[in-house]
Amino acid sequence: MSHSTDHSGASHGSVKTYMTGFILSIILTAIPFWMVMTGSASHATILGVVLVTAVVQILVHLVCFLHMNTSSEERWNLVAFVFTVLIIAILVVGSIWIMWNLNYNMMVH
Repeated sequence: MSHSTDHSGASHGSVKTYMTGFILSIILTAIPFWMVMTGSASHATILGVVLVTAVVQILVHLVCFLHMNTSSEERWNLVAFVFTVLIIAILVVGSIWIMWNLNYNMMVH
């Protein structure tokens, strides 16, 4: 019995990539958690740090764990992801716009 070692399909990351992503995720979670728990800054600063670290953590997860990159092998995954984000943005912005218009037009002036 011969076992084939052909691994055609999605590429997997290395242990180094996973550990880098894990350590960055811990750091990007610990910083805002510490700031919120200690109250070491103003509310606006804490909100800014939480939002910035959340966006950076999303990018870390996409690159380190979901292996999203701009290489030619992963291009279709990136296109599908961008399309998904676009559809979600259209749905969210459209829903907020509709609710704002309903609220404005239904209120007694």
